[in-house]
Amino acid sequence: MEGLSERAYAEHAGLSRGGVQKARKNGRLVLYADGSINAAASDARRGGATDPDQQMRSRTGLADGAGGGVGGGAALGGGTVSGSGDTTSYLKARTALTVYQAQERQLAIQKKKGALVDRARAETLVFRLARQERDTWVTWPTRVAALMAAQLSAKMEAATGEAVTIETAILQRVLETHVREQLDALADLRVGLA
Repeated sequence: MEGLSERAYAEHAGLSRGGVQKARKNGRLVLYADGSINAAASDARRGGATDPDQQMRSRTGLADGAGGGVGGGAALGGGTVSGSGDTTSYLKARTALTVYQAQERQLAIQKKKGALVDRARAETLVFRLARQERDTWVTWPTRVAALMAAQLSAKMEAATGEAVTIETAILQRVLETHVREQLDALADLRVGLA
């Protein structure tokens, strides 16, 4: 026998025997012609094909399983395999994922606190409010023209001593003209919720 048996390699690598069998089945071990395991070459192949995070957990004993290693060969077969064996790209991707998840949690918290609102809903509410305000102003001259005409007539009569009558219809048309001009100017305003 040129290399190590499955049991010996499991002890050498700090894995369970089932994990070694799974690695053999998946082609992650280098075997000699007699079926024994080339330890150095298999370690290198496993290192290049195993998720670096899984390797770290396996070394520190944080993974679940028997024997202090990763039970059932999770480090060999259960992790994400990098095609090129480049751990930097994996770490960059892992960091990006962690940052994304943190941002997603932060947005969820802000939404629960009421600091964030749905954009479509906010736009609908702003449009509805603007329409109600416009409708109120459009009907305002009709509501106040008679009252204003009476007040102006009374003040002018008190100031001049002569009876003065201000036509309600004329005052209403003047007010409507000015209100419409103001509303037209306000129509150009755009709300940006970007």
